Amino acid sequence: MSTLGVEEEYLLLDPGTGMNAPVSGEVLAALPDELREQSRLEFRRSMVEMVTPVCKSLDELRDHLVAVRRAAATAAARAGARLVPVGATPVAEPDRAPAGDPRFHAIARHYGPIAHDPALCGCHVHVGVPSRAEAIEVCNHLRPWLPVVQALAANSPLCEGVDTGFASWRSVQLLRWPSLGPAPHHRSPADYDRTVAALVASGTMLDESMVLWYARPSATFPTVEVRVADVCPAVGDTVLIAALVRALVETARDAPAAPVVPDELLRAAHWNAAHTGMAGTLLDPISGRARPAWRAVDELLAHIGPALGRLGDRGVVDAELARIRRDGTGADRQRRLLAGGGIPAALAHLAAQNSPPSALNSRSGVSPSW
Repeated sequence: MSTLGVEEEYLLLDPGTGMNAPVSGEVLAALPDELREQSRLEFRRSMVEMVTPVCKSLDELRDHLVAVRRAAATAAARAGARLVPVGATPVAEPDRAPAGDPRFHAIARHYGPIAHDPALCGCHVHVGVPSRAEAIEVCNHLRPWLPVVQALAANSPLCEGVDTGFASWRSVQLLRWPSLGPAPHHRSPADYDRTVAALVASGTMLDESMVLWYARPSATFPTVEVRVADVCPAVGDTVLIAALVRALVETARDAPAAPVVPDELLRAAHWNAAHTGMAGTLLDPISGRARPAWRAVDELLAHIGPALGRLGDRGVVDAELARIRRDGTGADRQRRLLAGGGIPAALAHLAAQNSPPSALNSRSGVSPSW
């Protein structure tokens, strides 16, 4: 059974204005000692990242996610802020200076205004893979399926206080970064290394660590890292995305050579997913045809069904997908709240996802409804 782990980024927002609050240092300092090692300094001082340990089961992952969210939310409250799981800055970010790490300042100098765009928050899933060569081939297999995962995880419709019309504005905003997007198809580790070296030589990447593709072999861990999802509004959403990614990796490890999908169709599929989420059609980058979004999910389930069965994850996945089919994605749920109470109501509800009563119905596998 493949191991898995999750990194989640959260925004720190002022409870009164909804603007980004640059208090990450105070939040990290207020974390319990036993959880401080699971925190990370992020590029912006209005962001906090929390990571889970390596997990073997979805129940174990769920418990860790609940614990780190509660702890980070409590620490944020002590610093006078709300910890909000939303993919893009919803109102405004007056202070856009990078955090104190010298590397962050080097990135800001190299990329200029792009590095000063409003803060964004993602959910990154790591799945254990035994070798780098296998990780690169797995990334090839993931390429046509990640737009579906992206659509299910869409949770950032707002920017500058208005609805952008996109389900995942984070995905659109990130397109300004030249080394981010769908991973190229690579034939071998040597081919991968040549691509990265050429991009560094061109100035597109500051260095090798700026490989920010939607799927990549981790530079730090023996894993495939999938970075396509917005941070999810509730723990159950994160567990679903992690389960789908792990099953995709497991399926890829047993598959023949991956199809070479045209890059332009793959980029179109991701743009489509960011635009409509699960509310419209999704482009199949292999066939070049659009189909209803939930039909694409059914195709994904048919593809990974055997792996879900082997992993024992099918029941959780089916229950969480049924909830999203009923209640909508994070973007859909935000829009309902916007219609009823505006941005303050939406942000307050997002923040409440991290409090003990709403985090999750412990072992049921289904998050509370909005």
